[in-house]
Amino acid sequence: MKKSIQTTDLTKLNFLSRGKVRDIYSVKNYLLIIATDRISAFDVIMPNPIPGKGIILNRMSAFWFKQMEDIISNHLISINPEEFPKECTPYRDLLEGRSMLVKKATPLPVECIVRGYLSGSGWKDYQTNKTVSGINLPEGLKESAKLPKPIFTPTTKAPEGEHDSAITRKEMADIIGEELTDKIIKISLAIYERAAKIAQSAGIIIADTKMEFGMIGNELILIDELLTPDSSRFWPSNDYEEGRSQKSYDKQFLRDYLLSIKWNQKPPAPELPLDIIENTRKKYEEALRHLVG
Repeated sequence: MKKSIQTTDLTKLNFLSRGKVRDIYSVKNYLLIIATDRISAFDVIMPNPIPGKGIILNRMSAFWFKQMEDIISNHLISINPEEFPKECTPYRDLLEGRSMLVKKATPLPVECIVRGYLSGSGWKDYQTNKTVSGINLPEGLKESAKLPKPIFTPTTKAPEGEHDSAITRKEMADIIGEELTDKIIKISLAIYERAAKIAQSAGIIIADTKMEFGMIGNELILIDELLTPDSSRFWPSNDYEEGRSQKSYDKQFLRDYLLSIKWNQKPPAPELPLDIIENTRKKYEEALRHLVG
């Protein structure tokens, strides 16, 4: 295991921004996206990294982008630092395994969530009024229930440290337009359905997942990450049972710990115990092993 990378400072490159997990640089006409080992929960970055997490996220996203190429293009050019512009050469060791050279796109100001099962904030919404993001669901569903068919539930993209807010399909159309909204919903559901089949054969249920889209001129493409344990709920199918929360190969383990210590979900986040860091890492590794090999 390489040492963990919590933040980067590549002084010879043009630094653009730092997200919850990724550091982004501009290199020639491209972006260089580095997946660090930072982890966030409830939209707050934890003080402790999860060693090797960025490498896992990078490999998974590259795997899934490839699986979906015939459904929609994506921003990935290469994950091999040998193929990056020469300006990146001094940082090759750091970039190895955890970076992507990607096309520059204009991100759309919405996050696109597909849910196949009733969990997390979706379950919370359902308990209140039997709807999720304005979509009516049947009465009597239990926690973790498989939905009659997958649903598309968008959110806003909140600034760092703030929470994304659920919006309806109509509110999304008000932000980006009706035609683009329809197109994104069709593509998002197609991606989820294909991924769910692939995962099912590896013994994993994808309960829900979040994706992001951007524009290059008039072309819609997938950007950011895809179907990672940071952006999805992965459940072991051999332990699945509706009516309760599920074991998972994702950051739900960390969320559950933070809920158990009654943290108020506002910065600063608490220091994480070593066993929580290690068990979170193991869950991410399990997801990678089952899905990518």
